[in-house]
Amino acid sequence: MIESVDDIRTIANIGTGTMGHAIALQFAVAGYPVHLVGRSEGSLDRAMAAIRADAAELADAGLLREGESVDDVLARITRYTDYAGGVSGADFVIEAVAENLELKKTIWTEIEQAAPADAILATNTSGLSPTEIQSVLAHPERFVVAHFWNPAQLMPLVEVVPGERTDPHVADLTFDLMTRIGKKPAKLNRESLGFIGNRLQMAVLREEFHIIQEGIADAATVDNVMKYSLGRRWNLVGPIASIDLGGLDVFYNISTYLFDDMDNGTGPSPLLAEKVKAGDLGAKTGRGFFSWQGEDGKRIIEARNKALLRALKDDAADAAAAEA
Repeated sequence: MIESVDDIRTIANIGTGTMGHAIALQFAVAGYPVHLVGRSEGSLDRAMAAIRADAAELADAGLLREGESVDDVLARITRYTDYAGGVSGADFVIEAVAENLELKKTIWTEIEQAAPADAILATNTSGLSPTEIQSVLAHPERFVVAHFWNPAQLMPLVEVVPGERTDPHVADLTFDLMTRIGKKPAKLNRESLGFIGNRLQMAVLREEFHIIQEGIADAATVDNVMKYSLGRRWNLVGPIASIDLGGLDVFYNISTYLFDDMDNGTGPSPLLAEKVKAGDLGAKTGRGFFSWQGEDGKRIIEARNKALLRALKDDAADAAAAEA
């Protein structure tokens, strides 16, 4: 088994889509040789085009390593259409295919057969059970979740989640590797449906849907309340630290009357179900709670990415100051 994060030298990245290409880019930017494995030359072409565009965005923001160019980053990525070649010689194998449990099980039985005996095996999933996926492996102890958040090249968080049979050393090494590539990893003690981030996200969304359905405010107003109050504060000081600052007695008193009035439903939101039934799926269809048609949607995404890039620059500056 790999003893130290220093022993992880080559990355195999399975998947070329939204998450797969961005994860490959993150490792290449950090200096690692990456084997990018796709289903076809066409999927690899699309992935490399996306990687080049995202790397150029990082370069423009001054977030590549000193003296390096976009071409230097891309030169670290080697393309493969087969597992045998793609995972050969890899020390860390990460998969980012569609969120389908049976698909992931099938793929991992094939990957494990081709992977080096001491390689760490990781899946990027938003909430599927690592225990379920590792159940098909001959060596489940070397399997772990490394859940990158979208867009993976801009969001700092990676949730590291062990399954029931994961060796704790594997989770520790994965945490160390995520730190080394510039992420802010969070290691869970044990798996939980949705891990941490999606549990928090869905809890907030459940109450937002409830507020909209009750006619208290519309979607734009609810989002503005979040953006210009809690969103700004929690970005600097987390929710639990914030209530420490505000006084636990104050929040206890609020909880004595407010919890009873909040949504405690256990099924999907009827409001969300209506949108899905109507085919209003958000940006992918041009309309969800908001319209994403024309230039407005592009501007929102561009503004988000610019803000995330600025935050990454601030993180890098803080890290450099801490090391000085």
